[in-house]
Amino acid sequence: MADPLTDLGSRGVSIWLDDLSRQRLVTGSLADLAAQHHVTGVTTNPAIFAKAIAGSDAYANQMRDLWARGAVVGEALREMTAFDVRWACDVLRPVYDATSGVDGRVSIEVDPRLAYHTEATISEARFLWWLVDRPNLLVKIPAARQGLPAITACLAEGISINVTLIFSLVRYDDVLDAFLSGLEQAWKTGRDLAQIASVASFFVSRIDTEVDARLDKIGTPAAAALRGRAAIANARLAYQHYERMLASPRWETLAAAGARPQRPLWASTSVKDPAYPDTRYVTDLVAPGVINTMPEATLRAVADHAQIPADSVRGHYAEARQVLRDLEAVGVDYGDVTEGLESNGLAAFDASWRDLGDQITARLRHPEEGPTTREISPGA
Repeated sequence: MADPLTDLGSRGVSIWLDDLSRQRLVTGSLADLAAQHHVTGVTTNPAIFAKAIAGSDAYANQMRDLWARGAVVGEALREMTAFDVRWACDVLRPVYDATSGVDGRVSIEVDPRLAYHTEATISEARFLWWLVDRPNLLVKIPAARQGLPAITACLAEGISINVTLIFSLVRYDDVLDAFLSGLEQAWKTGRDLAQIASVASFFVSRIDTEVDARLDKIGTPAAAALRGRAAIANARLAYQHYERMLASPRWETLAAAGARPQRPLWASTSVKDPAYPDTRYVTDLVAPGVINTMPEATLRAVADHAQIPADSVRGHYAEARQVLRDLEAVGVDYGDVTEGLESNGLAAFDASWRDLGDQITARLRHPEEGPTTREISPGA
């Protein structure tokens, strides 16, 4: 029988899981997904950890230890999340070794409250790199304007980076420039470029959610015809920008020195609108050298019934550009959409981080009480 996940891998798409929890590690769920379902990496964010910690008793023993030591909430947050990420890095270390460091990666995000503070982001990234202390770690830095020099500085120091919350093509170009600048600086100081990894997390489904809402308000037939087309068009054009980077003299020089490309990573790939096929943000974004990070429900939907094309990105650039022109023509401001999504994405992660901090504060005060059962949206 055909295996869609195997087909994805044969097309050059790495399958990562957009989820992590202590429960998943304790039960062996992550190891099983790696062994049986082609999962070769893990991404996390503050909302994922908020949901994992708030609704589970798997953290109870560590929480009691932190309480006994008099740990403050920030220290507790970092120790718990770093513990999970370190464990996940160890689970995926065989993948990392087998792929010579291409896959087997696990991400941990800097405190989202630091996103608009360059020096604080650099310091936090250094601390996380030291705290987790695994070669297959990726430190996530949001692609806010103030984060761009932090990305360059961290890569220059040899810290592997996942650049997250990328929505616009303009910002993606900025990220590619920051990546190239970081590797150039690392090369000048004699670092081994082959040991520095980076991915660029380009968000997908949130684009359609926002654009479709605007199209519905416009309410014309022309607007209705564009529903569900913005996100895939945007991501396809991002891949074209990636190809341009690979053809640039700057990259050719770095590649000759042993550098690895900053791979595009499709994030936010769960389908929010039930009118759309539940695998569309996977099957419509197949191209060599990309990563698709999926929540488990999307992963299992792909495994169950996806039809994987040979390539659903290249050859669609002109069509994608026309979609963006048509959106502008009916009154959807692309720049306003992407700027709002970046701002809202940072705010949502900030809120999740603060909410988690409040809950950990309460549990440190009363370690005998169990976890809350209040639902927290993962926000992907």
